[in-house]
Amino acid sequence: MPYIRTVPIEEATGLLAAEYETAIRRAGRVYNIVGIQSLNPPVLSASMRLYQALMLGPGPLDRKTREMLATVTSRELNCFY
Repeated sequence: MPYIRTVPIEEATGLLAAEYETAIRRAGRVYNIVGIQSLNPPVLSASMRLYQALMLGPGPLDRKTREMLATVTSRELNCFY
């Protein structure tokens, strides 16, 4: 697997520290998909807003169905994060 430099939690400041804290409150940890965006905190923040809108926003599909579609898609694409 390729190496991607990330900012460790203990070195995060400002917007990145806030995003890490939110991730920990939400999931109990900082998942790799969050950490790999740590070098560009504004992009990470925008990505998290997009995720929230897609997975939690109003729409015809319930949360369970959205999660199932994301899981199946990731599996089909051999994405294991």
